[in-house]
Amino acid sequence: MNGADALIATLVANEVTACFANPGTSEMQFVAALDGVPAMRPVLCQFEGVATGAADGYGRIAEKPACTLLHLGPGYGNGVANLHNARRAYTPIVNVVGDHATYHRQYDAPLNSDIATLVKPNSIWAKSADSPETVASLTAEAVAASYGPPGGPVSLILPADSAWLPASGEPVLAQKAVRPAPSGEAVDAAARAIRAAKKPVILLGGQACSAEAIHQAGRLQAVGVTIYTDTFVARQPRGAGGFAPKKMQYFGELALAELEGVDLMVFAGTTMPVAFFAYPNRPSVLVPDGCSTLSLSARAEDAVAGLAALADALGAPATGQVQALRLPDAAPSGALNAHLAGASIARHMPECAIICDDAVTSGAGVSAATLTARPHDVLALTGGAIGIGLPLAIGAAVAAPDRKVLSLNGDGAAMYTIQALWTMARENLDITVVVFANYTYRILNIEMQRTGAGEAGPSARKLLDLGEPNIDFVSVARGLGLPAVSCSTAEDFDKAFAGAMGQRGPMFIEAKI
Repeated sequence: MNGADALIATLVANEVTACFANPGTSEMQFVAALDGVPAMRPVLCQFEGVATGAADGYGRIAEKPACTLLHLGPGYGNGVANLHNARRAYTPIVNVVGDHATYHRQYDAPLNSDIATLVKPNSIWAKSADSPETVASLTAEAVAASYGPPGGPVSLILPADSAWLPASGEPVLAQKAVRPAPSGEAVDAAARAIRAAKKPVILLGGQACSAEAIHQAGRLQAVGVTIYTDTFVARQPRGAGGFAPKKMQYFGELALAELEGVDLMVFAGTTMPVAFFAYPNRPSVLVPDGCSTLSLSARAEDAVAGLAALADALGAPATGQVQALRLPDAAPSGALNAHLAGASIARHMPECAIICDDAVTSGAGVSAATLTARPHDVLALTGGAIGIGLPLAIGAAVAAPDRKVLSLNGDGAAMYTIQALWTMARENLDITVVVFANYTYRILNIEMQRTGAGEAGPSARKLLDLGEPNIDFVSVARGLGLPAVSCSTAEDFDKAFAGAMGQRGPMFIEAKI
């Protein structure tokens, strides 16, 4: 057994059985060791941002970490944007970052870099296994740290000689922490404040958006507390048969207008809401003037237990209001737009589907249409770094091969990680990709006006438009191995999407809107 063997054996012993990888020379011992451990599924990604985003999607659905295999500092750097999203989603991920042999570092070879500094901002734990004897114990420590609570990406740096030198000992089991329940004092304080408030709301985030937590929140709405979720949630159940909380508006002024008159905001699994960006003469904090705030459960605490205890303290019924199944009466028709595409998605999406949402300005149309569709999960863009919709879908499909996965993307967002299509084809994953093609960064056109920068002139438009030439997404998708169609009418999209839902395997649909 060498260090690489010890690492993989310990990962598998701790139920880390998926590896999203883009390896290089320093990681060849890890690659070779995979042949002796069939329980570890290796998935090649032709860009590290795909590997890290796929690990995020896997962790959100499997509720346990995958590992990534990244080549030195530059490889890790290529995956940072989606690790930023994963950190904001509190997703457990074990990044294995290869490094030069310990004795080779001193020579400052071309790929040498300060990996410890590079991984620090998006790792909740980071250590280097500088001897093979430490590999197994540090791997178990990394797995445990990834769970938190509340969890997040960790980085285990693996020098090449620690991988190839002999290592002794059995795999080490991780000691995972347990989420503590909120204190009785916190529950009592929230109950007293809600009773005294005229217009109380509870804001949910993180674990408070799980299925059981949403159920408990529905009980609270039944006794007059309005329930909101954070704008972007790592994983949230939606659709018929469940309670539907409101979502905090993206634009700050809209959020504050909707919250007008609210005199109490209670946080469960989240913290004070803030605007996504600063704007001239607009507030950063999205809490109305005169509104009191308090925390029922911190991110690291058991929000399900806290919400249940609060509902009991307020005498809430056993079940709150749940949604009935309501689907569009007929197939949509006419020139295609996001709302009509959403209607088709609602009509044909099967029960237990997983939506990976990176649709940007087209997402609202789909979200509204699918609110009362068959039960499904939505994985959102938690950190704001677009380019996650395609990789998330890979990870979700690997974690749940029996569930249909939908990857919804803006055209600009899709181009960040378009290499993901190749992995979908190679692994024959049951993913339907929809790219909403409007050939512009529409959100940036909106934001340019909101920041007071004015209307875009000829030079500015060159940085905001995606035309000249328009991207031929169908050719790109086919070139990367996926069957692909383009739709410009609602009728064509409805037919294409229905067909994709009726078969297994990857499919690409360009929705021209």
